[in-house]
Amino acid sequence: MPFALYMLALAVFVMGTSEFMLAGLLPAIATELDVAVGTAGLLTSAFAVGMVAGAPVMAAFARRWPPRLTLIVCLLVFAGSHVVGAMTPVFSLLLITRVLSALANAGFLAVALSTATTLVPANQKGRALSILLSGTTIATVAGVPAGSLLGTALGWRTTFWAIAILCIPAVCGVIRGITNDAGQTDSSAFSPRLHAELSQLAQPRLILAMALGALINGGTFAAFTFLAPVVTETAGMTGGWVSVALVMFGMGSFLGVTIAGRLSDRRPGVVLAVGSPLLLTGWIALALVASHPVALIILVFVQGFLSFGVGSTVITRVLYAASGAPTMGGSYATAALNIGAAAGPALGAFGLATGLGLLAPIWIASTLTAIAVVIMLLAGRALTKAAAEANR
Repeated sequence: MPFALYMLALAVFVMGTSEFMLAGLLPAIATELDVAVGTAGLLTSAFAVGMVAGAPVMAAFARRWPPRLTLIVCLLVFAGSHVVGAMTPVFSLLLITRVLSALANAGFLAVALSTATTLVPANQKGRALSILLSGTTIATVAGVPAGSLLGTALGWRTTFWAIAILCIPAVCGVIRGITNDAGQTDSSAFSPRLHAELSQLAQPRLILAMALGALINGGTFAAFTFLAPVVTETAGMTGGWVSVALVMFGMGSFLGVTIAGRLSDRRPGVVLAVGSPLLLTGWIALALVASHPVALIILVFVQGFLSFGVGSTVITRVLYAASGAPTMGGSYATAALNIGAAAGPALGAFGLATGLGLLAPIWIASTLTAIAVVIMLLAGRALTKAAAEANR
């Protein structure tokens, strides 16, 4: 695989750490900036909304820029937002910086997805995507726990500074690894007009793949976001086991996206036909045995493996289905991921607010996954047809 892919994954790791670490910093932020914890939680919502809206907007705005320039600009804006966030004493300004960093993150990921798939042969999109998304899974294993520990020891502002500093090697990596013509083909000068690329959204195959990506990712984030109270209250484990559970989920995610990346190009039907029912079964089993600590930790690892294995395979289908939108396809995949990332926790919070118990988010994950499985059964071979055509 090209060196440039690993440089893109480094940047995704930094951005993923920033996205997920905030959950452990909200109480400290609320206390220092004199707002309620619920109000501080708007920082997470603002980031998710910025990611959903930012992917297509940023991709459309910069579609005629060289990919390397777009990636560097997004990284610099992302770093600058964290510098301002680290210094501001005003919550409203911190909220604005989270929206800006989300827009930069979304723009970077949208362009990175499109660029990554053009750095490899047409039948290796899945493997390229697995390397790129490994940055996110490594962030859950190492970056997020490290950020939380740093914030606890030296204050939440230190964590923001650390993210800004980590952007420096990421920028250097993009400058070195991505050439001016990366992601471009001989016909790039004749790429479709924006209207033509947007019209791809009317294709049933693309709509199907995006919907499935949102459902699978929604279920994953519904359960992942509210895993801590399940560990400490339902299973009766100490707070230290929350970090263990998150690391186990991250390790499973890394293995899942890595293995799926080697299978999803040539055997996407097998990955989805086997992995999706297992993912559904796993969520149901997790809800049923959540009070047993050993079984809980094992299933958290398994669900990390299955959710990212199935999820990354579905998102690869988005990129195949959006082959007629070379500059916007990555934004469609990013939007699908983040619609799920925003809706899943919201549905999980609704389940908790309605008094359904601490396991409500896991049952919501089961429901979303069940809907996805039914759609896959009804879709037949339509979802994997694009991959088969690319492998001919």
